Amino acid sequence: MQEFIRKQTANSKNDILSGFTVALALVPEAVAFAFVAGVDPLVGLYAAFMVGFITAVFGGRPGMISGATGALAVVMVALVAEGNAMGAEAENLGLYYLFATVILMGIIQVLAGILKLGKFVRLIPHPVMMGFVNGLAIVIFLSQLGMFKKTVEGEKVWLQGNQMYLMIGLVALTMLIMWGLPKIKQAAKLPEALIAILVVSTIAILMKFDVATVGSFIKDGGGEGLKGGLPTLNLETFSKVPFTLESIKFILPYALILAAIGLIESLMTLNLIDDLTETRGNGNKECVAQGSANIVTGLFGGMGGCAMIGQSIINIKGGGRGRLSGIVAAVMLLIFILFGSSYIEQVPIAALVGVMFMVVIGTFEWSSFRISNKIPRTDLFVLILVSALTVIFDLAIAVIAGVIVSALVFSWENATRIRARKRMKEDGTKVYEIWGPLFFGSITTFNEKFDVKNDPNSVEIDFVESRISDHSALEAIFNIVEKYETAGKQIHLKHLSEECKELLYKSNPKFKEVIVEDIDDPRYHLAENPEAFTKGLSEYNL
Repeated sequence: MQEFIRKQTANSKNDILSGFTVALALVPEAVAFAFVAGVDPLVGLYAAFMVGFITAVFGGRPGMISGATGALAVVMVALVAEGNAMGAEAENLGLYYLFATVILMGIIQVLAGILKLGKFVRLIPHPVMMGFVNGLAIVIFLSQLGMFKKTVEGEKVWLQGNQMYLMIGLVALTMLIMWGLPKIKQAAKLPEALIAILVVSTIAILMKFDVATVGSFIKDGGGEGLKGGLPTLNLETFSKVPFTLESIKFILPYALILAAIGLIESLMTLNLIDDLTETRGNGNKECVAQGSANIVTGLFGGMGGCAMIGQSIINIKGGGRGRLSGIVAAVMLLIFILFGSSYIEQVPIAALVGVMFMVVIGTFEWSSFRISNKIPRTDLFVLILVSALTVIFDLAIAVIAGVIVSALVFSWENATRIRARKRMKEDGTKVYEIWGPLFFGSITTFNEKFDVKNDPNSVEIDFVESRISDHSALEAIFNIVEKYETAGKQIHLKHLSEECKELLYKSNPKFKEVIVEDIDDPRYHLAENPEAFTKGLSEYNL
């Protein structure tokens, strides 16, 4: 037990300091996302605490930070609005429908983890990953621009004059401290984000600058303040939301969308953190942890959440690597809500904006500009497409579209690689040596290679350099055999894989006569003596 604790807290100082910094940055984000979803700020803060704590303890990626996110909030706002419309204005049914949806969302995510669907994140191509990272960096940047506005008569307007200059100055100072501190040898190990927030906050408070703070931000959004109590079990959800077919039909689509967005964002962030730390997380374990966290959050009156790429990068850059960093961030957030609200409310928004701008700079894949003329045009197109869709719509749509386009490009390129080299044997048999993958995309080209009408009475198809990939390929082989047999010609198939032969035997017993069960397969000879085969297998007359 002691050894386990030691491993989890091997870098406890960095984890604690980094977790504290993350907690500070979590406050305005959780509040902002709560406003986006159309719910009370405490609903967002409770979600950030509960989701953050549970995933930190049980998740598959130590050092990753989870909480309320904008990607989920933009879906929730429609859910809350529709839910409110179902009852009287004072009932606030939308909030209870939200809690029920979050619980169902969590159940779906747990099932995804149990069914080990997390491994499918490996199917996401690198251009999609780069596009996702760039798009998310742009989204974070654009979201922070809203902090340069103030509410006047219910409308958001840009800051003017000295207020704007002061905001820009404090943001620039925060960024300067974060950039310069690691370059000082004696201060290189200090958490630059935390130091920057403390320095800028101290200057703003002592100089009595007229700038937006966390407290004023909450009040401008319609909240009463940061102060709150411990989250309590919200059993009202089960009495307010009727357990009927109509209710399920209403919340199920939202739950599925939220579960998909949450898992995609979490698993993509997990992959990114894996790359940054050169370690490997557990995607399936993370799915279960995210789902469990959302179930608990829904039961205790939180808005649900998932992994947060911005906060996760702040944590990693600050030295947070273990589970302790996420635990500290969640616990400190709760302490802020319970006891430290008056102090946290004094932190200038400019300091937190400066931190997030540095996160944007660190997150954006600047190398994508350098390699843009070195990678295939299709990969560049996918990268730009995913970035744009992430900004315009949301992460789930962007990633799904990117994967689909990448898959179509891959299929098209492989469909054109099927080849057939023709030669004649001494006994008059015509041999077709097939090269390339045979699958649904290449069967048309495959069929065009054969001249059934003009071929001799004996034909042999050699698949030694081909890979039979799917049912469409098997069907294509079956059809070509039928064509030759209908024409009264003899056909034999050589060097099919064992799996392919087994499936063909099952489909029709006649393949016992068509398939040549020979031991002259070059693959066996190659395995025995690879040095003797210096050229491609098809170049040997075997």
